[in-house]
Amino acid sequence: MKRLQNLLLILLGNTIYCLAVVMFILPNDLISGGTTGLGLFFQHSFHIPLEYFVGIFNIIMFLLGAYILGISFALTTLISTFYYPLLLGVLKTIPALQNMTTDPMLSSVLGGIMIGVGLGIVIRSGASTGGMDIPPLILNKKFRIPVSVTLYVLDFVILLLQMSYTNKEKVLYGIFLILTYTLVLDRVLLIGKSQIQVKIISKEYEKINQMIHEKLDRGTTLFHTEGGYLHEDSFAILTVISNRELNKLNELVLSIDPRAFLIIHQVNEVHGLGFTLDKNHL
Repeated sequence: MKRLQNLLLILLGNTIYCLAVVMFILPNDLISGGTTGLGLFFQHSFHIPLEYFVGIFNIIMFLLGAYILGISFALTTLISTFYYPLLLGVLKTIPALQNMTTDPMLSSVLGGIMIGVGLGIVIRSGASTGGMDIPPLILNKKFRIPVSVTLYVLDFVILLLQMSYTNKEKVLYGIFLILTYTLVLDRVLLIGKSQIQVKIISKEYEKINQMIHEKLDRGTTLFHTEGGYLHEDSFAILTVISNRELNKLNELVLSIDPRAFLIIHQVNEVHGLGFTLDKNHL
């Protein structure tokens, strides 16, 4: 069931990506980064249809990735390698998808959001979109060059190639498009993973500690503390809760000690018992 779910999510992510390209990128002659951006350059300069270039390029990168990064990695890109260009060719033949809007700003925003969501769904499924994602991983393995640095450099080069046939305004829209889907991608990858870390300093730490265990069913850690002014010894409580539990924790702590001192942080991801592992109750 898990594998079937991941398969469906990979197909969904690539479908959203394709729809963004067909509905907003191609009709408004916007430029983009990645494999799609490189394909747009070859389509304009050498009249190679976008779906053909993407298909051939993805297959080459797939074989290169399988040879250098291993067959296990290649298998994660197999679906995207063939499904994306095939679906792109099919969706381009549907006229209704090509007349959504002629506003380049609206197209950049909506296209960027959809691409970011599509990429995020694929990556969260443990797969890759293949194509231009593979060279940064190869360079990272061979020369320890950070993946993010290589991605930004390649996107910049691809934008420069497209500048040879487009105007300055379209270049600015292209930069805005890339920034949009990068930000959306980051948010999608963090959905459902962010949690709240709370540090509580109170003289009633024993009651609060017990309350967190009994009322919230959350674990705690006690840290020895010393007050900076009166140098009184005490303990601080550290706990991690979900966003929805924050208000309840606040109310319960203040009902025990109205003078309690709380420090609240949002953390991107938490691993361990009660989060990525099942709880153990003694």
